[in-house]
Amino acid sequence: MVLAHNESLWSEERGSLTTDTLGALFRSNALRPTDIVRAVYARIRSCNAGGIWITLVPEEQALAAAAALQEYISPRLGPDQLPLYGVPFAVKDNIDVSGLPTTAACPDFAYTPTQSAPAVAACLAAGAILIGKTNLDQFATGLVGTRSPYGACSSAFDSRYISGGSSSGSAIAVARGLVSFALGTDTGGSGRIPAGYNNIFGLKPTRGLVSTTGLVPACRSLDCVSIFAQRAEDARAVLHVMRGFGAPNEFSRPDATTAHLGERWSQGACFRFGVLAPHNQLFFDHDESAQCYAAAIDRLVGMGGTPIEVDFSAFREAGGLLFNGPWIAERYGDLAGFIGSHPDSLLWVTRQILESGARISGAEVFEAQHRLRRLVQKAQYQLTELAFLVVPTAPRPYTLAEIAADPIATNNEIGHYTYFVNVLDLCAHAVPNGRLRSGMATGITFVALACRDDTLASFGSAFEERSEAPRSSFIALGP
Repeated sequence: MVLAHNESLWSEERGSLTTDTLGALFRSNALRPTDIVRAVYARIRSCNAGGIWITLVPEEQALAAAAALQEYISPRLGPDQLPLYGVPFAVKDNIDVSGLPTTAACPDFAYTPTQSAPAVAACLAAGAILIGKTNLDQFATGLVGTRSPYGACSSAFDSRYISGGSSSGSAIAVARGLVSFALGTDTGGSGRIPAGYNNIFGLKPTRGLVSTTGLVPACRSLDCVSIFAQRAEDARAVLHVMRGFGAPNEFSRPDATTAHLGERWSQGACFRFGVLAPHNQLFFDHDESAQCYAAAIDRLVGMGGTPIEVDFSAFREAGGLLFNGPWIAERYGDLAGFIGSHPDSLLWVTRQILESGARISGAEVFEAQHRLRRLVQKAQYQLTELAFLVVPTAPRPYTLAEIAADPIATNNEIGHYTYFVNVLDLCAHAVPNGRLRSGMATGITFVALACRDDTLASFGSAFEERSEAPRSSFIALGP
């Protein structure tokens, strides 16, 4: 054991992996990246939660990467020259990592890329150390974390409850303290729902800030690479490492590297924020979740905020287009060849959802695009004078049994407050909002106009600082 910068004991079992903690350890020569890698693999061996990993980097390989990093640059300078120096991370297994299979949670689909996705390459170039690739809802189709032949992920708090998905393994790896941050993906909420259910931060960046090259598409025009972390500022730091890195693709923002990402909020500064009117609040008969949302609004008011009721109808209607509209055809189009040649390789629920896209006509696509433009104008107009809109990350927690009984309807309920974000070209940051009496976590999400990502991160940090019950650095490794 050694003494960390905050004068608390750091240990292999309980030491925090946040970037400020690791940076202080490395600068003081108290620990080296190889020490952190050994601690991480010891934690992985001790963690009895299943379904997190699809492919682990062999420990010897991760240690070699850490040793090479130590030889390349002095630990005293590393955190300053390389922003993610020695920081362990994980990658959702629908994002390419050179030399490791990409499965998208479908074994027959697996291939081994020779080049890493730009998002992954950026993290490695910044000094991060890859630990492994994580489980997901097959082809990122779902918000539940149970749709995988590699096993279902359950809540980090209670194995009877779902973890949320589709980036289930990435979120649980962070929540369990197995990595400092993890990359996920987000089309309709996959980078936010599992953050809310597992008491961590989930940053869904503005579309096009981070290249989606090397990502197995879920809905190519809407997909984002997302970030899970223990702190809002860690997620923000990773975003700044990844944005604009490498060759852009057809959906990259032209100014991805240089775009101003909003003003950082200063403590004490007044702000206006959007809230759901009472008749727009839907918690599916879970009163405690409604009370937590109201408490979050009160906390924001205590920070200097003025709540403004927002008409949620345009947001709700836009969200309905994502999976009940023709965008499902885009999902189907990218995988039609594989589905046609390997129909039995998909889980039945995944296949049922994706094949529904084959019945969408061109006329329906254009009709929905015109309808969406009207909704974009209405929704973005409402957000123009607001710092953000705050919504529940998910309406309520769900058990694995509830999902199994009605997998599609419950999935749509979970996405009620997430589906609309990408189709309306908004950014979002999921933030912890305490624990329910059941022990499950609950969260809120700040949603803002595109390229206000830094603004949301600063509010996320401030909101967490005002929590009456500070979160532990990560969740216990036991059940």
